[in-house]
Amino acid sequence: MSPRILIVDDDPVQRRLLEALVHRFGYGAEVLDGGEAALKRLQGVGDAPIDLLILDLVMPDLDGMAVLGRMRERGLKIPTIVQTANGSIEAVISAMRAGALDFVVKPVGAERLQVSIKNALRVDALEDEVRRLSRQALGALSFKDIASKSPDMERVVKLGERAAKSTIPVLLEGESGVGKEIIARAIQGASDRRGRAFVTVNCGALPENLIESILFGHEKGAFTGANEKHAGKFVEAHGGTLFLDEIGELPLDAQVKLLRALQEGEVDPVGAKRPVKVDIRLISATNQNLIELVKGGRFREDLYYRLNVFPIGVPPLRQRRDDIADLSRRFAARFAAEEGKRLRGIGAEALALLGAYDWPGNVRQLENAVFRAVVLADGDELTVAEFPQIAAQVQGFDVRVPAAPAPVALQAPREKEFVRVEVRDPNVLPLLNENGDMRRLDQLEAEAIRFALVQHRGRMSAVARKLGIGRSTLYRKMKEYGFAPAAEDSAVENGAMEDSTEICASGRNGAAA
Repeated sequence: MSPRILIVDDDPVQRRLLEALVHRFGYGAEVLDGGEAALKRLQGVGDAPIDLLILDLVMPDLDGMAVLGRMRERGLKIPTIVQTANGSIEAVISAMRAGALDFVVKPVGAERLQVSIKNALRVDALEDEVRRLSRQALGALSFKDIASKSPDMERVVKLGERAAKSTIPVLLEGESGVGKEIIARAIQGASDRRGRAFVTVNCGALPENLIESILFGHEKGAFTGANEKHAGKFVEAHGGTLFLDEIGELPLDAQVKLLRALQEGEVDPVGAKRPVKVDIRLISATNQNLIELVKGGRFREDLYYRLNVFPIGVPPLRQRRDDIADLSRRFAARFAAEEGKRLRGIGAEALALLGAYDWPGNVRQLENAVFRAVVLADGDELTVAEFPQIAAQVQGFDVRVPAAPAPVALQAPREKEFVRVEVRDPNVLPLLNENGDMRRLDQLEAEAIRFALVQHRGRMSAVARKLGIGRSTLYRKMKEYGFAPAAEDSAVENGAMEDSTEICASGRNGAAA
């Protein structure tokens, strides 16, 4: 789902103009005519959350400065761009001190507004990611830090908040990469063990001969190689939370000892003379069906019932597509900061691509895909071109995957012979034909237009703009080369132009009045 922007302005002409621009940029838009209505919408329960606010400073009922003040009082942290006809320095300073991220003067140009929106969304995403990572490092991550627009995730959050009020054992079930550890950390951060130890154990990565030592500890000299005493994960988590990830991978003999430790509340370190009491909050996680493992004799039934006291199923990313855009912006902001890239965000078409993909690797795969895109990006915005592997698997997105850069093959020139250049990149137009002769300009032009139509998915305005020619020239050349646009696409383009013309005309008439 694309970001949702709330436009608040008492001038109907300005509202229509801003709404048209926001839609053209690829964002969702809502419009209101006053400050009181804006505050009610921002606090609306059950409504789609607002990602950005464009606020007029001068309104009759409640002006923009008053709206900013009440937003701060009520804890509404929504990035805000303010606009007014008065571009004085005093107004700018006052708006920024009240919490605005940016300031534009009416009438704002399309390019200036688009840059302002991208910057505001990027700053907001980066601040959220930094805040989340800081709280996670302090053991104070809460469910507010994993706010979601998905009803399925809202159910997970509600169950997690209830589980956090007690020490009941929790079993998190879900596919690999859905974020089970983040949910576990949020449960601890919302409980009375907040800020205490959070010890993670990947049961699938434990060496079979060292499982008991790693979990329960050992004394010095207990076995060959035990040169010093080791406390073990249970003791390390004393007073805090022990998170057993991939619990279904634990061998049967280790399951017996784990069951006893959970029942008795104490562990027996290898080589120790007496058991050690431990106070832990247990949270387990698995990407397998434990009841099927029990039926197959690979998981103890008594341990299953000890762990499966409060099960929480975490949905895969393909079932909560509304979260993909927010997650992508957060990852892009974080990786851009880490890599030193000046990225303003992710383009609307790229967000549509990411939202259409099924993500079998879930959030972890999305994070890695955005990381790769940030590293590859040359511009100030991530586009479909930065996600070629994803685009190749989603219907409706035709992006050629460039081949690995190959050295240019040069034949040694002989007398009265041409130098033959072999170009391997499919995105580069060959200047020579098969016989080594220069290709005609009309051939190169036709191929360039064909490539631009594919690259921009038949959007004539974008194609003409990128090629540096007028729309009428583009249509004429397409007709000459025999690939005229579909009637439906032309109708959509012409309709968009008529709407834009009508809005601009209304704006001029309103200004004249």
